[in-house]
Parts: sequence; C-alpha cells; structure tokens
Amino acid sequence: MAASGMEDERVTEEVRREEEDDDVPQLSAAAMEALREFLAEQQRPEEQDEGEGGGRVELVAEDWRLSQFWYDERTARALVEEVVRLVSPSGSGSAAGAVACIACPTLYAYLKKTDPGVPAQLLEYDERFGQYGGDFTFYDYNRPEDLPPAMKHAYRVVVADPPYLSKECLEKVAKTVSFLAQPEGSFLLLLTGEVQKDRALELLNVHPCGFRPQHSNKLGNEFRLFTNYDPADRLGGWDLGAK
Repeated sequence: MAASGMEDERVTEEVRREEEDDDVPQLSAAAMEALREFLAEQQRPEEQDEGEGGGRVELVAEDWRLSQFWYDERTARALVEEVVRLVSPSGSGSAAGAVACIACPTLYAYLKKTDPGVPAQLLEYDERFGQYGGDFTFYDYNRPEDLPPAMKHAYRVVVADPPYLSKECLEKVAKTVSFLAQPEGSFLLLLTGEVQKDRALELLNVHPCGFRPQHSNKLGNEFRLFTNYDPADRLGGWDLGAK
C-alpha cells in the first residue's frame, strides 16, 4: 500500500505540473523568431557608409530603452568638421586640445575615423562602448561629477547630447560640462530638443545655430544644435531670431 500510495502521489504531481505548464503563456513560432531577430540585432553593429573617402563607421544598434538615436551621416560629418576646427585652431591639423563626447557615440565614431589623432573621450552609460578601450568612460548623468579626477577641466571642446528632454537631465549634464571643460577658452556644442532652448541658455549660456541636426531614425521632437560661441559662417551661425 505504501508503494502504491507513493506512486499515486508521483502521478498526481506530474499531472499538476503539466496543468501549470499549460497555464504559462507560450509564444508562437513566429513571435519566437521575431524575438530572436530583435536580440540578434541589438548585438549587431550598425554600419553607416562614409561615402567619398571610403571606409565605414560601425555603431552598435540603437537601444531605444536607453533613448539612443544615432545622427545621420550629414549631421555627424558637419559636427566632426567643426570639432576638428576647434581643436586645431591654427589649421595645422595638429590637435591643440582634447574633446569630450557626452552621450554622443556617433560623433565619437566619426571623429576617430576622420582624424584618429584627435584626443577624444566618450562618456556613455551603455557599456557596449567599452570596445573603445581607454577612450571610453562609464557615465551616469545621475552622478554628474562621478568621473576620474584627471578629466576635470581637461577638455577644450565638450559636445553633449543629454539622453532625455527633462529639466533634471539637462541640469545634471550641465554640471558634467562644468566639470570637464577648461575654465577659459573652451567650446561647448549642445544637441538637444528645441523645447530646451530657454533652459539651455540659462544653464549653459548657449544659443541655437541655424544648422539642424538629423538622426538616422527620424525623431518626433524638433532637434537643435546650441553653442556657447558664435560659429559665424559655419553651422548656419547663431539663429538669434529663433522663437
């Protein structure tokens, strides 16, 4: 009887488990395949053709959960041209200062492809960019000054693209900019939404430029480039008539 009772208990337990398994939602074969493709895409580098000059710029896939949106080629090239000009003011081609790229990996990738000799540091939350080795610094805007002491006031050019269009995010990124930028003679390029115009002026003393940045995947929000210096005939100059 004892053996029979134990056998009955095992059968009952197996039936219960099967019933529980039946209650667990199951993905269809098509849904499973779509999920596998999505996960594979997240790990696959995106390639952007550099056009004339050959070579390709490889970027990891955008992760919308981290509010990642890569610039299109036109935007990346225009920004790189300006940054190179700012770090090489004599036109000699030799870098006279370093560049800090805050949450703008597209710019970093194009900059290093265009002019590998320009010292540049990418500050990013996404640790996939650890592939850049010593040029990568983990960055969480919620801890705006939690950075290596050697980076303090070390950069002639700072380019910042805050991941979120919130007052809190811009305020914290502004603290990071202040930490990184050289106290005198530094240049700031800020890429963010039009809605941040007044707040950006208050926090960072920057004005919108006529040049309109674009992304590979179009955004619903109007995006602008702001600078703390007048680029004159470059980047459309300051658009002081912007509403």
